[in-house]
Amino acid sequence: MKIDARGAAKALAEAGKWRVILLHGEDTGLIRERAARAVTVVAESLDDPFRVAALDRDAHDRLEEETGALSLIGGRRAVWVREGGDSLLPGVQRALAVESDTLVVIEAPGLASRSRLRAALEAEKRAAVIGCYPEEGRALAASVGDMLAAENVRIDRDALVWLTGHLGADRAAVRGEIAKLALYAGPGGALTLDDVQDCIGDAGGATLEDATSAALAGDRAAADLALERALADGIAPVGVARGCLSALTRLLRVVLAVESGVSRAEAVKALRPPVFFKRAERFDVALDRWNGPALRRALAETQALELACKQTGSPDLVLCRRHVAMLSAGPRALPVR
Repeated sequence: MKIDARGAAKALAEAGKWRVILLHGEDTGLIRERAARAVTVVAESLDDPFRVAALDRDAHDRLEEETGALSLIGGRRAVWVREGGDSLLPGVQRALAVESDTLVVIEAPGLASRSRLRAALEAEKRAAVIGCYPEEGRALAASVGDMLAAENVRIDRDALVWLTGHLGADRAAVRGEIAKLALYAGPGGALTLDDVQDCIGDAGGATLEDATSAALAGDRAAADLALERALADGIAPVGVARGCLSALTRLLRVVLAVESGVSRAEAVKALRPPVFFKRAERFDVALDRWNGPALRRALAETQALELACKQTGSPDLVLCRRHVAMLSAGPRALPVR
């Protein structure tokens, strides 16, 4: 059964009602976090050898055997499968045929939309198929707020807006940054915009913003270096496209405001999240390089990039690098359509 984003939390909280939970998508950190949550709900632990069996790729052939095994100390068991793919389908089908209350949790990052495993389990009433994709916007803000609240830490609205605009795409990286902030604030503490900027200046998402700000300002060398660091930090190619869309949209907002009679300084000051002070000079240079028509053309090219990155078999990394190079070259490098 396919579970949408709104139903994912409930499906995981009720993990015991399923025989199989398949977790797929681009966010490997979120996949791992949700897998751990589901295993804990059923087995009450992640490392109890009597109730949890972890199967890496070279142990996939033990799936049926582990599904039928009994717990020597009582309680339900969980089989936690890593690096799942279509080759796992016969084993999953045999495991479902076994009379057992064992939960099978499968991590399958990068599973194609046409995957046979995914299609089969979406049609299986005893299975939950959950997509795990990088959160953004309100969804990411809500998750960050919940994580900090769990640590008894409050955060100002401006700080939350800035933070969600600078966090990396991977859930594990987000968790790491939240843990850093919680330690900085302490139990019962509060975070201001200055606090968050001091702590998160080098987050994975910040390297992507470094890449886009450098590219739009025409600094090709800095843009290429920051892009490679962002990719190494786990930013997905589609995340690069979205980062470029965000940067271009912010520039266009300022350009349109200036065209309507607002001063450049006031238009920049009105942006939310505000321009990070370390990138203010580049932002100003970018405003000098790009006008409204050019930004609209760049946005159209970037939307095309995002669509291309979502196509199976697409050379997405090459396309991202070429796109950043094009933005670095400026409006004159945009193709004429």
